[in-house]
Amino acid sequence: MPDAATILHADLDAFYAAVAVRDDPSLCGLPVAVGGGVILAATYEARRFGVRSAMNGVEARRLCPDLRIVPARFEEYVASSKQVMEIFERYTPLVEAISIDEAFLDVAGSVALFGSPAKMARSLRRTVRDEVGLPISVGVASTKHLAKIASRVAKPDGLVVVPPGGETEFLHPLPVTYLWGVGPVGEGRLARYGVTTIGDLATLPPETLEAWLGHQWGPHLWRLANNIDSRPVERRRGAGSVGAQSAGRATEVEIRHRRLLSLAERIGTRLRRKGRAGRRITVRIRFDDMSAVTRAVTLPGPIAETTAIHHQATALADALVADRGNGREVTLVGISVSMLHRAPHIQMELALNDLKEEAVTRAGSIDNLRHHDLDAAVDQARNRFGRDAVRRAAILGSEPEIRSPTDELEADSR
Repeated sequence: MPDAATILHADLDAFYAAVAVRDDPSLCGLPVAVGGGVILAATYEARRFGVRSAMNGVEARRLCPDLRIVPARFEEYVASSKQVMEIFERYTPLVEAISIDEAFLDVAGSVALFGSPAKMARSLRRTVRDEVGLPISVGVASTKHLAKIASRVAKPDGLVVVPPGGETEFLHPLPVTYLWGVGPVGEGRLARYGVTTIGDLATLPPETLEAWLGHQWGPHLWRLANNIDSRPVERRRGAGSVGAQSAGRATEVEIRHRRLLSLAERIGTRLRRKGRAGRRITVRIRFDDMSAVTRAVTLPGPIAETTAIHHQATALADALVADRGNGREVTLVGISVSMLHRAPHIQMELALNDLKEEAVTRAGSIDNLRHHDLDAAVDQARNRFGRDAVRRAAILGSEPEIRSPTDELEADSR
């Protein structure tokens, strides 16, 4: 375990909603939500009424009749995020962005230049406020896991430093829901065993937790409860992944598969435009208790075809819901393609005949070649006439997906 608190976790507060308030000062102090049919983010004033992300807009207005709902502006979120990430890199090159609004920083090598980690965190927060106009909370600790918890305790718009040697004193009184991955269902399950705090969890034998929660989840939670986390902060170079997600009820198989097809098409188009293909497909499922689970598969070769991505994603999603659903409603699905390789032969600008020779080599079957040709034809039509020029019949009438700009940031900002 590291013996110095040199890891920062910086997390923009209510990011989408904060951008809305920054750009329209008349909203300051009011309950504000971003979205429409589905709430994407809410200010802390709205959260006091019970408004939260992934909630239906009608329900949000019922809870808070004075709620101001504003539309999402993804381009602005990406631009603001890039500004913030550039500020982080003034303090250290070791910046690991884990979403559009949060990142880990390892500042061990920057102390001689900028002073203590706590001093850097205060300076960082002030700079983000002055230059970008957004509030940001920062946790400083000896491990990534603890730094993330510290930033959560610091919210909203605060700073928490966990000094070396003070980890147990800080961590153990907190509720188990502060552990990364424990939602209301997990909280209820642990409560049945009399476990309500992280300290309760930490003092149990790991074998007991394994018997209660399984051979993976039990030991994992025990390690987190005891602040055992050796993961380094890793700078992510280049286009690490391309992804998108869709909020809204997707418990029924037909709806879920249709939503995943829409996401696969968006991701495949983006990959092909950039001349990329990926080997690792990750699916994320969020349930109505706000807990989320992921599952991934690594393929023998890179893919960028919509149908191939969709096939892998539906298999992963169905397995996740069967294994971890426990009767809960699915409220969000997401797909990410990573382990990217350059594949310039699939760029949408090329003509179909130019694609075929390379496609035959990669496809390995006439069915896969047809998928290449279909994607190429659709890409060309949309490139010339616009995105809505061609639509798949299988997703006509489906709810529009909520785009995730996170992976666009990873792909375009480095």
